[in-house]
Amino acid sequence: MITIFGSTNLDQIGTVTRLPKPGETVAGGVFSMAPGGKGANQALAARRAGAEVRHVSAVGDDGFADMALDLLKAGGVDLSHTRKAEAATGIAMIFVDAEGENVIAILPGANGTISAEDADKGLGDLKSGDILLLQQEVPQAATRRALDIARQKGARSVLNTAPYLPDTAELAAEADIVIANETEFSLLSGRPIAEMDAAMADWVKKTGRTIVVTLGPEGARAMTPGGAITVPAHKVDPVDTVGAGDTFCGYLADGLSRGATLEAAMNRATTAASLACLRHGAQPAIPLAAEVDAAMAA
Repeated sequence: MITIFGSTNLDQIGTVTRLPKPGETVAGGVFSMAPGGKGANQALAARRAGAEVRHVSAVGDDGFADMALDLLKAGGVDLSHTRKAEAATGIAMIFVDAEGENVIAILPGANGTISAEDADKGLGDLKSGDILLLQQEVPQAATRRALDIARQKGARSVLNTAPYLPDTAELAAEADIVIANETEFSLLSGRPIAEMDAAMADWVKKTGRTIVVTLGPEGARAMTPGGAITVPAHKVDPVDTVGAGDTFCGYLADGLSRGATLEAAMNRATTAASLACLRHGAQPAIPLAAEVDAAMAA
């Protein structure tokens, strides 16, 4: 079982020819809405990878709530611990340019009400061997409590450091596996991207944990107490990168839950993340397991 503890949003997406600079207005093209939120995205990715998945989260008491949960419900994710709060459903406002790059602003809404009590209620039945996957779009006190529960229960915790927050470095040391992109890891280690290999080795030596750094079109790299792992990306021409990181996290969690080696789990996760760049949106772009397996076999 994989349990995701984190956010649920409704993404509001606008396509533009290029991303605007501060104070600039740029004419756009198509507007759309789709389920999102890093927690929900990762829950759907793990489910589409083939895992049994439970999502512990919150949505608002507004008309956006059902839309935000639509694909999770259709995909068979367990939502028994996703509650309705007296707040607006979380919103992500996203601009995507002609090259597939994006900028995102998050309005947390109900996600901001998630508390340590939600962790106690939703994670009390974690057991040894389970995977707990977390991000940082809900209050850090709740995420910290979730990590504590995972440790007490003997579950394996995986923390995605997005979005990076002032106390991320402190929190990351409590997770068994940390997933960061290059920019986040530079902030985590306090060292420039050019020193990434040495910084990863030093971080692992200091914490005794495993760090996985996603490298976009270059794949991903990991450093464990046992050594380094590098895996390539599946080569694609991206149209939208917004869901790639969350797809990687969900697929990696699935691999770990099945007992795959970290290298094997990373290989499948990087392929899935690449395929997610071929469609627009976050959740709608997450590939099914059969698509990923076919791409790996090609």
